[in-house]
Amino acid sequence: MPRTALHADLIRRPRRLRRTPALRTLARETRWNPGGLVAPLFVRPGRGVREPIASLPGQIRCSPDELLREVDRLRRCGIGAVLLFGIPETKFPDGREAYAESGIVQEAVRGLRRLHPGLVIITDVCLCAYSDHGHCGLVRDGEIDNDSTLDLLGRTAVSHAAAGADIVAPSAMMDGQVGAIREALDTAGFPEVAIMGYSAKYASAFYGPFRDAADSAPQFGDRRSYQMDPPNVREALREIALDIEQGADIVMVKPALCYLDVIRAAREATTVPLAAYWVSGEYAMVKAAAAAGWLDERRAVFEVLGAIRRAGADLIITYAAADAARWMAASAADAEAALDRSGG
Repeated sequence: MPRTALHADLIRRPRRLRRTPALRTLARETRWNPGGLVAPLFVRPGRGVREPIASLPGQIRCSPDELLREVDRLRRCGIGAVLLFGIPETKFPDGREAYAESGIVQEAVRGLRRLHPGLVIITDVCLCAYSDHGHCGLVRDGEIDNDSTLDLLGRTAVSHAAAGADIVAPSAMMDGQVGAIREALDTAGFPEVAIMGYSAKYASAFYGPFRDAADSAPQFGDRRSYQMDPPNVREALREIALDIEQGADIVMVKPALCYLDVIRAAREATTVPLAAYWVSGEYAMVKAAAAAGWLDERRAVFEVLGAIRRAGADLIITYAAADAARWMAASAADAEAALDRSGG
């Protein structure tokens, strides 16, 4: 029977590989893996402390003993890496608790390293949560003093490495911070500790819930003189290239969801591992919409994670890490049960 033009066109049927869940899984281009997720955690002094963060549903500020329980839960979900943020008891103009041997992050890292030797511990290196002015660097005459800040960032990174951190992550957006930290680590005898640069960190409106969680909002002005201008992408590539040149082992784009084009440009420009931070405000929007019944949270989370991976990120820092890992495990269990029912 001769084929009509219509029938000839229908030889090409993309729907053939979308017909069943098994076919969709087989043909899937972007796959999720809990091993590629990093969970951010907030640690503060005390014992038995578990403070819910209203602007970040499902997240808490916790004391070091409770942090161990949180990490136990994450490890059971298949999450193998955490990013620690500290909230000190007292803030000082020079942010000295950031680099104190007895600092909250240092204490937390030592505890985690003892009980979870296989955990990848990443520590945020910045002064904003530790300074009484809330800026990421030292303030001189109302301005952020870039070069004087570098020494303190180096001291902070070394103190984290001495406590047992695997990766230090400078987020202050000071020029030359990666090079200063690399030199400080190597000089102190920690050449094996890696650096994940917050290389393309934008001055975003989506950091609000984080600043609430970490009590790190600036007390005057804003951070636009050191964080990147949102309309720029070529500048992000320059920042990334500089960080790699100075010794960054991993580079990052932050935020993630609103900067997928930057992630794609970064992926095409470099071969080093690329991280993306699905930040607090982006996460909180999904949680709020799900709580109102306006969207399916599980589907939305996987759609966001898929978009970030599809754009080119190798690892994703996300507050949804634990939920996503549990959902991945449930999906795998559902698939295995279906296979058993089919006699396969």
